[in-house]
Amino acid sequence: MTTEQTFVIVGASLAGAAAAEALRSRGFDGRVVLVGEEPARPYERPPLSKGYLAGQSGLDKVYVHEAGFYADRSIELRTGTTVVGLDPERSVVTLAGGETIPYDRLLLATGAAPRRLAVPGANLPGVHYLRTLADADNLAAAADEASSVAVIGAGWVGSEVAATLRQRGLPVALVEPAATPLERVLGREVGGIYRDLHADHGVALHLGQGAASLHGGDRVEEVRTTGGARIAADLVVVGVGAVPRTELAAGAGLLLGNGVLVDEYLQSSHPGIFAAGDVASAWHPWYRTHVRVEHWANACHQGAAAAASMMGVREPYERVPYFFSDQYDLGMEYTGYCPTWDQVVLRGDPAGREFIAFWLAGGQVVAGMNANVWDVGETLRELVTNRPRVEPARLADVDVPLEGLAAEVTRA
Repeated sequence: MTTEQTFVIVGASLAGAAAAEALRSRGFDGRVVLVGEEPARPYERPPLSKGYLAGQSGLDKVYVHEAGFYADRSIELRTGTTVVGLDPERSVVTLAGGETIPYDRLLLATGAAPRRLAVPGANLPGVHYLRTLADADNLAAAADEASSVAVIGAGWVGSEVAATLRQRGLPVALVEPAATPLERVLGREVGGIYRDLHADHGVALHLGQGAASLHGGDRVEEVRTTGGARIAADLVVVGVGAVPRTELAAGAGLLLGNGVLVDEYLQSSHPGIFAAGDVASAWHPWYRTHVRVEHWANACHQGAAAAASMMGVREPYERVPYFFSDQYDLGMEYTGYCPTWDQVVLRGDPAGREFIAFWLAGGQVVAGMNANVWDVGETLRELVTNRPRVEPARLADVDVPLEGLAAEVTRA
């Protein structure tokens, strides 16, 4: 049965592209309009800090779909187009230039923007952020001319960029207020493994101190830290987090809270408007709280789930968060949601960087990470979802089969 409904997706991101694809694969035959402000068709962001920035992979490894995908499925892809207004009462979006598009269902997949560095000199030429394909191209070109690099922030983007630029042969300094890279997510014990990894590859670490100011004439020349260090750098990369792009949602009066607040079906406070990906703070039925995840897997799966909800399919989104990272020769996968924990248990060979880490809260396994240990992802997911109470010594013992641990105790 043919429908005359129009579904509009604001944000030609991975989440937006996944939603458009899912609408068609689930049989929606109405009008689908996918609007993105960037000139490029939807692409994936993880390669931007790794293979693409390193020059090891081209655009073919970045785009979500081939060029003809959208036209072949009658998806109206409007690139280089900005949505400037959203009127929920009239069910209309307004584009820059004044064009309006009425909608029956709308998905916000507007993503996040880099948090800006708020110190003197932060606006000097030579200071870069990495979020978009254009950012990656500009950063790669700047790296070709740079003699020394300072990376401010040792979260995922900062750590990966530091590794990539160091592997390109550039002197790299890494500035981070925490005691270790990735401490907020992984804690000091596992973060220390990444600290040693960067140190072993020659990165100059300035940990426990932030950026106090940037200095230079026509362009940046030096970073001064809160600890008094003076770091020569003609290229500075800032990776101090991201903020959800909620401007449209705020203007439309939608409820916000670290993103656009949505329920387990990814519907916002206004019926007919949904959100997915980095911008969505989604109620998670399993964790019983709103969760906002800024990673590839979430954007991919949540976009498809939002499409189902837009079509009236009542399937709650309850996937356990998952993400991955590659730095130098250390690849990892992390499964779970663990804002707090009280114990970390390591299994394997952390010194040799082949290990599994478990995060425990109240004696239960709440997250797991495999580092250079493969084909255990499903087992870790089972452990995290079952939440068994396992003696730490058994978790650490490589002679105890990992597959059997999840089955020992049912979820509490």
